[in-house]
Amino acid sequence: MNELQTILSDSVNGLLGERVTKNLIQSAEDGVWPADLWNELEANGLTRVLAPEAQGGAGGTWSDAAIVLKAAGRHVAPLPLAEALLAHWLLAEAGIAAPEGVLTVMEGDFTLSGDRLSGTAPRVPWGRQAAHGVALTGGAVMLVPLDGATIAPDINVAREPRDMVTLNNVPVKSMPVAMQKDALRLYGALIRACQMAGALDYLTAQSVAYANERTQFGKPIGKFQAIQQQLAVLATQAAAAGIAADYACASLDKGDASFEVAVAKIRADDASSIATSIAHQVHGAIGFTYEHGLHFATRRLWSWRAEFGAGAEWAERLGRETISRGADALWPYVTAR
Repeated sequence: MNELQTILSDSVNGLLGERVTKNLIQSAEDGVWPADLWNELEANGLTRVLAPEAQGGAGGTWSDAAIVLKAAGRHVAPLPLAEALLAHWLLAEAGIAAPEGVLTVMEGDFTLSGDRLSGTAPRVPWGRQAAHGVALTGGAVMLVPLDGATIAPDINVAREPRDMVTLNNVPVKSMPVAMQKDALRLYGALIRACQMAGALDYLTAQSVAYANERTQFGKPIGKFQAIQQQLAVLATQAAAAGIAADYACASLDKGDASFEVAVAKIRADDASSIATSIAHQVHGAIGFTYEHGLHFATRRLWSWRAEFGAGAEWAERLGRETISRGADALWPYVTAR
């Protein structure tokens, strides 16, 4: 871990570890925006890790950003930290100055006429709290003010805001960028894979701790071989997802990482299905009670699986790419990564 990564780790874990409690998450789910915590994150530059220093950012890499993204997942932060980090990076890549206020990202069906944007973006993360959205369409990054948009509130399984945003000739700033047409979905899948890896670390730590505390037949349930085996599977799944996410971020720092991002999202989705089941089995009924913190992570994992493309979608994409290259090219393509 380099010096910047150490600073980022201490900063984000210090802020989120101290402040993101069950009560705070309860407040966020009741529609109360934790503005004080958000302001602290912004003041510490955690939303601008990927932005150049000349634009007020940290000038970090995606490997640096992975530290923040995984911490956001580990502490189940009820904030659009991951979305803002991606939005700032897209704006920096396009040379558009980032405005003050909360940023989010938007996937949707848009039509750009001059500098006016129309269309609809479903399931926008934290749309109601955002001052601006960042979209990518027609080979251009667009900064979209949301004060002129129509926003219909909605939520995901974790009760995080996922709002319908409708635009009607909203003036935007746009700049062309050299990115593939589905770049927003690709990078969105990467931030979710990192968040999921962090949440899986949380599940592992909580499950091991609970198994060592909960007693049955006169000894901790963690002493029983069946529980130990399940915990070993859980830890393996979490580790695999974390390694895949880290490798995808490192690959993106070197250039194109479409293959690695797809693998990371597939691996995180698969791991989440297995790990959430094990974690709730180890905890028993207590893991489902609102007073316990486990379900705050598991419900987010279930929600994040479907966002920016489910694992099945990315697996199909890799399958089609493999078929198009031909059977003889498969092994060289995989081992060259």
